[in-house]
Amino acid sequence: MSILISWLILTVAVWIAAAIVPGVSVKGIGGAIVVAAIFGIVNWLIGWLFFFVIGIATLGLGFLLAFITRWVVDAIILKLTDLLTDRLTIRGFGPALLAALVMSALGTLGEWLVR
Repeated sequence: MSILISWLILTVAVWIAAAIVPGVSVKGIGGAIVVAAIFGIVNWLIGWLFFFVIGIATLGLGFLLAFITRWVVDAIILKLTDLLTDRLTIRGFGPALLAALVMSALGTLGEWLVR
């Protein structure tokens, strides 16, 4: 049940981010559901690897500033999700960073409200 609630929260975050961030669009609520699923799976599969590589590449600074590293990793994964599905369009890395920030804030708020 927890996975379904997290998926629902991520779906809403994707949909709202696409609605308010210029350069990011998603094809309807069904598209947001698919994008949230792909984003979650890709994040689960390789998100930790990106986090680790960035942390090492920055000589440990990425680990000290983990919130910034996680933000950048989420933007990278969002761009990868864009490549994997035609239901999401992101025009550049700047909009991906802003969308990742919005999604993170909404996801944190949603998880906090549910618990």
